[in-house]
Amino acid sequence: MAKQFFTERDIEDMVKRGQMTLEMTNDVVLTELAYEKAERLGLKLLQPHQLPPAAPVRPYLSQAKASATESCSSCDHNYTSDTDLRQRIRDSVKARLGNQIDDALLETIITWVLNNVGVK
Repeated sequence: MAKQFFTERDIEDMVKRGQMTLEMTNDVVLTELAYEKAERLGLKLLQPHQLPPAAPVRPYLSQAKASATESCSSCDHNYTSDTDLRQRIRDSVKARLGNQIDDALLETIITWVLNNVGVK
């Protein structure tokens, strides 16, 4: 079955016609503006989850930034140093990807991610 795309204008038209629900399936695609418009106009999107379309899950962006040496209440470990944390990440990635990733690229990614979550 072909995908059905809805824009902001489509949502406005649905609400004007009195349609207040839209069943979300794998074949229904909303633009981000359509999703926001539906929310503003009270159009209920019947879906198994409440994420906006194509929204990645990024819990690290909404959580308070913590130091690598601080204790994590939901974790059973403490990192004693930046080096220890970096090595654990490196080991995990290598265990998962093996030699598929360049070491220099991996270091760049680790640095970028740690900087973005508040670990320097």
